[in-house]
Amino acid sequence: MAYDEDLANRVRELVGREPGLAERRMFGGLAMMLRGNMAVVVRGAGGLMVRVDPAESERALAEPGAEATVMRGRPMRGWVTVDPSACERDTDLARWVERGVRFAGGLPAR
Repeated sequence: MAYDEDLANRVRELVGREPGLAERRMFGGLAMMLRGNMAVVVRGAGGLMVRVDPAESERALAEPGAEATVMRGRPMRGWVTVDPSACERDTDLARWVERGVRFAGGLPAR
């Protein structure tokens, strides 16, 4: 399944000037990497996967359209899956992308 190109372009507009930005196709979607660390993934199944501070996961999961990211039957600590409906408004998308960029940007380069 291909990822949503319109959503990918909207995310690019938000992260396009970040230093060390790279894109990589993975997980059936498009990952936005900052200095080698995944920040946000535009999912092939729709919506986003957003990297968050594990200490803030519960707060992020309490937001509308957010759920725990599960891969191969196991929850991924520090990741939140965001439903496409929770990314429709520019302000909501910007809030989610900023979370991923803030956390990944604070990690050591890989």
